[in-house]
Parts: sequence; C-alpha cells; structure tokens
Amino acid sequence: MGFKAGVIDLFAGPGGLGEGFTAYAAPNGSRPFHIEMSVEKETSAHRTLQLRAFYRQFGGDVPDGYFDYLRSDISRDELFRLYPREAATAEAETLGGPRALGDKDDDRLVHTTLRKLIPKGREPWIQIGGPPCQAYSLVGRARNRGIKGYRAEADHRHFLYTEYLRALDILQPAVFVMENVKGILSSQVAGQRLFGRILEDLSNPRRALGKRGGKVYRLYSLTPGTRTQSLFDKPDSDWLVRSEAFGVPQARHRVILLGVRDDIIPEPGSLIPEAYPVPAAAVLGDLPRIRSGLSGEEDSPEAWHGAMADAADACNVPALGGDRRLLDGIVRGAGRLTSRGKMFSRYSRNFRGGEPLREWLRDERLGGFVNHQSRGHIRADLARYLFCSVYARLHDGASPRSRNFPESLAPDHANWHSGKFADRFKVQAESQPASTVTSHIAKDGHYFIHYDPEQCRSLTVREAARLQTFPDNYFFEGNRTQQYVQVGNAVPPWLARQIADIVYNLLS
Repeated sequence: MGFKAGVIDLFAGPGGLGEGFTAYAAPNGSRPFHIEMSVEKETSAHRTLQLRAFYRQFGGDVPDGYFDYLRSDISRDELFRLYPREAATAEAETLGGPRALGDKDDDRLVHTTLRKLIPKGREPWIQIGGPPCQAYSLVGRARNRGIKGYRAEADHRHFLYTEYLRALDILQPAVFVMENVKGILSSQVAGQRLFGRILEDLSNPRRALGKRGGKVYRLYSLTPGTRTQSLFDKPDSDWLVRSEAFGVPQARHRVILLGVRDDIIPEPGSLIPEAYPVPAAAVLGDLPRIRSGLSGEEDSPEAWHGAMADAADACNVPALGGDRRLLDGIVRGAGRLTSRGKMFSRYSRNFRGGEPLREWLRDERLGGFVNHQSRGHIRADLARYLFCSVYARLHDGASPRSRNFPESLAPDHANWHSGKFADRFKVQAESQPASTVTSHIAKDGHYFIHYDPEQCRSLTVREAARLQTFPDNYFFEGNRTQQYVQVGNAVPPWLARQIADIVYNLLS
C-alpha cells in the first residue's frame, strides 16, 4: 500500500542520505519520503542543503531558473526572488541557517521544531543522519594522539550521537538510519569500546538518556547477502556496509545501522541483494577531458605542455617498462588539452554506465556538468602523477608503492621510506571501483589521481561527486575546498536510495 513518510535528517552534510530517500520512487510511482527538517552546522554545506531543498519543492517540474543558476547565468539571490514561496519553504526546512547539534540554543530550536512537526499527522516518521566522524575515524584518532593532554573521554565529539538519541526520544520514529565511519567499531573511551554502548543506547534511547518508558528498537545489518536480523551476537564486521556491493563505483566502507521500532513492524526477513561492481571509468569517462593547472608559477596551456614534457623526462623509463614511446605518445596527447574546465560544460561524450545509473546521474535539461574545473599542481607533483597513472596503466590499475618510485621522484618527506606513507600517491583505477573519496581530497590530490595520464591531475569536484553518485544537477556551494569537503563527507545517494527501498518495503 502507499504511504507518506516524514524524514528528519540530522548532521546532514550536503544531503546525500536525504537525496537518496527523497528521490526514491516506489513501485507505484509515488515518492513516499519527504524531508521535513534537515540540520547541518557548516555554512557551505548548509547552503548546498538549502539549495537542494529548494530544488525539491518543484517535484518533476523544476523551472529553467534553477538550471540558469547552475550555469552561472543568474545569481542565487535572483533565483530565490523568482520563486519566493519555494525559497521560504526551503529555508524553513533547513531551519533558517546552519545549526550545530550540541549547542544549547540550536538544540532548543531543533527540539521545538520536532515537537511541532509530530502532530502534522504524517505517519510514519523516519530519522536519518550520522554524527561527525572526526573522533571515530582512524585518521582523526591518529591526529588526536599527537595532541598534548588529549583525553578521549573529554572530547565531546565522541558523544554527539547522544544528540541523535535525543531526537529519537522526541520523534520516536518508525525507522532510523545512522551512518558513520568504520573506525567507530574500534573507538575507545576510558579503555572501553564505544560501539557496544552505542548499540545498546540506540536500542532504547529513552533509557540511555536516564528516562523511563519510551520505544524500543531492533537493530539490523544492511550487508548484502545476509538476512536483516538483529546482530548483537554477531561480529562487528557484519555492521560494515561496502558501497561497491550496492553498485556504487567506489569502495566506500561505512557502518550503517538500521533501527526498527519493534512495536509497529514485524520481524523482517528479506534478503538484501548484491549488485554488480561498477568501475570508476563508467561514471568518469563521459566528463570533458581537461588539463591540470600549474601551481606556483604562471599558468598557460603552453607552459603546462612544457611541464608535461619535463615530467616525462623525469619519469624513470625502466620502471615504466622501458619504452619511451609510451611517454612520448602521452605528451603528444596532452598537447591537445588546453582547458582546465569551465563553470559549465555541455554533455558531448557517451555515458558508459548502466542504464539505471545513467538515468540517476545525467540531467538532459541541465545538459552538462558543473563543478568540473581542475586545480593546479606543482611541477614535481605533475611528474609523480604522470608516473603513477602510467604505472597503473601497465599494472592492471595498481598504484605504485613508495619502493616502486625512482629516487628522482621521491618527495622530500622524512617518512617516505619508513613504510608509513607507502601509498601516499594513489591512482583511481579505470577498471575498478574507486577507493574511498574522503574529505582529505580538499587538502591535496595525491590519493585521488585521475587514471588518464594525458590529463595528469587529481579529480575535480564533479568527478568526486560522480564517484559518490550525486546527480549532475546537484550543485555544491562554497569555494572549491569546501566543495571537496562536502563531497568527501557525504553518503552516496545511490546507496541511500537502495536503503530507502529497504525501508519502504519494511513499512508497506
């Protein structure tokens, strides 16, 4: 049967999880999930979230003005002035501005809004989102260990999930979905593993908050090939969702918890099917081929072509098979690239992905790509990127380790030969799902080298967004660094859409 479900999105980031739910179409063609409130504290991510909320107000009849904005033909203010009612609704949905859960005033606003929403009669309610991961991620924990006097039990970020619990206590949704990095499985506070406590708290939020009564939740795995049964007695690894198993062109492994209120939904027993793996080239191959820029010096096509010739000279030919003709051919091909990308580039090349993913990503009304502009690299990194991409082409997509680098290309890094940074430079293999797109892509492109040696660059924001399965009409606000961070921190919408399908089947 059909139904309408209200969705609350907490710690929403740019809205990847919410996008998957709201874009999900039920078998009868209806859109059963509607976001009623989304909460995000970072300013640029909030602007992205609000713009997407504005987009959703039009259903399938998005006005030309939206696409004009994406093509930079009109400003955001002009767009919102053209459609004041939809703009006001989007602003209300995103609480009028960035909101930080854990802040006293913002918490009061969020909780008050939740209580006002409950009587709307929209049943059932769904709560989604994931607390910030800096305290749980392996990289974040390594960074914290370097902070003098750092104590995990005093780091409030370990306990931001309690804000998620407070919302559960107020809303008491039929289903919740909580996402986080796999480091949460091993995170400890005061010598005690935190994950078991989180599972217990999520199963009974009111008790976890020191209250009586409240709803009880069963927690389930979303691992393909297993039954959706409670896993308190299962290994932690059974909570780990591998995005590539859902047809996402990226090996993104995250903990995703599905909570089901045990008083309204019977014990589910359906199998979660495993999808076919999608290689990176399937979603990157139709984007315009562009060159990188030169950082720290005057940039021009001529200067870049000269830098590519120098990079080829710097590469150790024996390490790349001993055939200089390969490098010479790459340099000639690079000579045909002059553009670093535009604010808007039109579709021109064939899309190689499967039909469902094509329909999901491409928007013929937009007719092209936004957020697809390269950044600059210093000459030394151009040589390393060229070496890496050619090496990967010769070794079935495998990136070189530090021991494979010629000494002339070794970076001036004290730990380069220690083994700790053996994979500091990584190519996104053409014929395999990409490695995890993370927010680190905002700092440098070393882990995100394009597989095409002629382009010799790191991934653009749009390419990272494609690997994350954001539709082409999904626009990321802010400067390029902020855009990269948003994409890297997001949940892949294509994965979220399939989770929405699971939730729909539970509630139908």
